[in-house]
Amino acid sequence: MQKVFKLLTVLLVLNLFACCAAAAAPDYSQKSSWCKIPNVTKDVDTFYINSTVYIIGSFESGAPDYATLDNAEMLKGFEEEYIAHATVYEAATNVFMPYYRQAGLRYAGEVQKKTGGIDAALLGIPYDDITSALDYYFENYNNGRPFILAGHSQGSAMALLVLKNYFKNHPDYYNRMIAAYVIGYSVTRDDLKAYPHLKFAAGETDTGVIISWNTEGPNNTHNGVVLPNAISINPLNWKLDNTYAPVSENLGSLMPNAETGKLELQDVNADAQAVPERGVIVTNANITPYPAEAAEIFTKLFGPHSFHEYDYSFYYNNIKANAAKRIAAYKVGLAEK
Repeated sequence: MQKVFKLLTVLLVLNLFACCAAAAAPDYSQKSSWCKIPNVTKDVDTFYINSTVYIIGSFESGAPDYATLDNAEMLKGFEEEYIAHATVYEAATNVFMPYYRQAGLRYAGEVQKKTGGIDAALLGIPYDDITSALDYYFENYNNGRPFILAGHSQGSAMALLVLKNYFKNHPDYYNRMIAAYVIGYSVTRDDLKAYPHLKFAAGETDTGVIISWNTEGPNNTHNGVVLPNAISINPLNWKLDNTYAPVSENLGSLMPNAETGKLELQDVNADAQAVPERGVIVTNANITPYPAEAAEIFTKLFGPHSFHEYDYSFYYNNIKANAAKRIAAYKVGLAEK
């Protein structure tokens, strides 16, 4: 009996140790804490912050508010998003992408419902992880190169917090930022007023600016990532007004093949028109907004006709071309100084 008790005690201690290890903060000096560390072949970097991919599991009974670093759903989601989104920056930059203990969709949704935004869910564990990753990146990987900051959804909400706070305290880094692609979350006029060091893009080649939009169909009714006074720039014509951009201006959408599931460039009728009074981009793209397994959850959070999942995908080649143009403009500006 005494031996059994000792064995149970040892197992309990080991279980507690395993739980603590899983919940521990990432050590960014370890390659295992990074989803992607590239071979540096370009003279510009991208630091990409992943969106919410701890989704279905976050709604399970007893699920933690924040994903642990060994969460299988999250790890799979990071890899998938890298291919679907972050690769858009690969042609022109070295793409760095850290793992972080992100807020689950359930918890982020609860916080958004209570407070009108998700900042309260991000400040603390996720923000501490990302700022630690930035510290390590700038001190050990960046080597003084100019960079793009990018993300989607929760990753963009995090990028906005970084822009407001981290870069305000690190102006030497901020001065090397070519642009911040804060896509799939709202940047508002109130943000720009409260943080005057932030500038929103006014065209397709200005630098040191924020680029942001949220994509919807014509009949969406509500959207948890669209905040009051939001601003969206048109990803086809790079205008802030309601000038319509037809499909002919779309250079290619990266979408899954209906038969194979493999991502490929397609034409899905993804035109774009900014609606300044709502702060969104409206498109007539002819696809179903959500995957069947997540349709109910996503409809509650983003509305019945949101294209939140396709903010990058619809305009993939236009984003790629735009990143190259802003990099070129930044280099011209440096040469002229």
